[in-house]
Amino acid sequence: MDETIVISLGGSLIVPDQVDTEFLKEFKSLILSHVEKGKRFAIICGGGRTCRKYQNAAKEATETTNEDLDWIGIATNNLNAELLRVVFKDLAHTKVIYDLASPLPDSKIIIGGAYEPGHSSDMDAVLAANTLGAKKIINLSNADHVYDSDPRTNPNAKKFDQISWKEYRSIIPTEWTSGLHTPFDPIASKLAEENGIEVVIMNGRPIDNLVNYLNGEKFVGTTIS
Repeated sequence: MDETIVISLGGSLIVPDQVDTEFLKEFKSLILSHVEKGKRFAIICGGGRTCRKYQNAAKEATETTNEDLDWIGIATNNLNAELLRVVFKDLAHTKVIYDLASPLPDSKIIIGGAYEPGHSSDMDAVLAANTLGAKKIINLSNADHVYDSDPRTNPNAKKFDQISWKEYRSIIPTEWTSGLHTPFDPIASKLAEENGIEVVIMNGRPIDNLVNYLNGEKFVGTTIS
């Protein structure tokens, strides 16, 4: 059986400010090189800064609920997913998959979007992993590691190379709120722990870090298991 790898691809890599076409081309080339080696991929897209821009605009213009903001997030996740599907063209399944808890097509590359409110794209990645029988998720974003506090505000924040689910969940919020900025969301974390799924948090830039991980070599990041 082919090895199945689930990637939760952060919107911060797809659209850091403008759409990063160089990253998309490098990412496509890397994924295809591993498909040729017999690997299968499910790539679930996040919304990133685009999502937060629209959510912030909504909050400034009117009163919003978490569900309102989640639907904006779903739309931006799916926009990024459609972009990625077009980048891979006929090399991936012909449609973006939204409901990742349902049976998935037997394709070498599946692009996943978002389906319902209440969680981030991390949860969709866990659902995809469960559906496909995968036990590892790569969470690819602009974060290098998991830290015990925000390194942007605390210069003494401790970084982890490895951390247990119990310890990780003790340092993040217990509830999901739309726009929550945490390496792996609390709802997804709970389900991943329950299902024995390992999650690797790593920065997608430079792409060499992902190259190293996929080749079984030393990489920079945090493994949560």
